[in-house]
This record gives sequence, C-alpha cells and structure tokens, in this order.
Amino acid sequence: MNDNHDLDSDLQSRLRALPSERLPPADAWQRIAAQLPPRVAALPAAAPAPRARRWSLRIGLGLAAALAVLVVVPTSTPPTPRPSPLQRQADVIAAEYQQAMATLPAAPIGADWQPALHELDTSAVYIRAAIAENPRSGYLLTQLQRTYALRLELTQQAVNAAGLPS
Repeated sequence: MNDNHDLDSDLQSRLRALPSERLPPADAWQRIAAQLPPRVAALPAAAPAPRARRWSLRIGLGLAAALAVLVVVPTSTPPTPRPSPLQRQADVIAAEYQQAMATLPAAPIGADWQPALHELDTSAVYIRAAIAENPRSGYLLTQLQRTYALRLELTQQAVNAAGLPS
C-alpha cells in the first residue's frame, strides 16, 4: 500500500510540474497552410443547362406536392399513456395533502419558514417526476407521502408560530 501511495504522489508531482498550457510554434499554422491543396478560384456563374433546369423544376414541384399533402391530411395526436397504479396512488396522496392544507388558515407565513417549505415543495415535484419515469417504485411513493407529511407538519408549526389558530 505504501508503494501505491509513493507512486500516486510521484505521479501527482510530475503532473504538477507540467506546463499549464502549450502553444504551438509560431510558424506551425504557416507550415500547415502550405501543405493544404490550393483553393479553386471562384468561377464565373454560367447559365444552368436546360436539362438541369428541368431536373430542379421536377424536384421543386415534387416538394410542393408533398407539402400540400401534409397540409391537407389531418394529423392525430398520439394517445396519452394511462397512468400506472402507483401514479394514481400518488395523485390520491396529493389530493389528500391539498385537502389538509385547505383546512389551515390562509395567512402569510414568516420569511424564516419559507426556505424549508420551498425545499419540501421542490422535493415533492422531483419525486412526482421520478414516479412518472419509474412508475413501479413503491419507495418513491413512500418518499412522496413522507414529504407531504413533513410539509404539512412544518406549515402547521409556522401557523402556530404566527399565533393563528389551527
């Protein structure tokens, strides 16, 4: 184990000794440019041959016809997937939480309570998103239930601290 530590410290010291940035020699770009093939000079524009015009006309008409079909044909929206049983349970838990929150007095809560309440609200949003991605995770449902319970308890404490009847 000591040997590995010595090798690691040796490697790190050698890495620290390397220059932080290496610049190519000043004439490097000139040498590279000299090795590239010369560019073709711009040729004067000539009138397209009649055959090329017919071909581009066919392509243009074909694209126009395809666009017309797309505009005329009605498109249907894909069906939305049915929610999983776990997602339905999460909806029930959220509805129960909303009902419990509605029983509390609607009064402003002190600023010192806001960060914790906001953090719990954000957590609930993330957990709901995770349930949508993994609709078979019972653990996530338990976490959602726990988060809503903590949010409700903290809100009740904030209401009590404000001196309002709960």
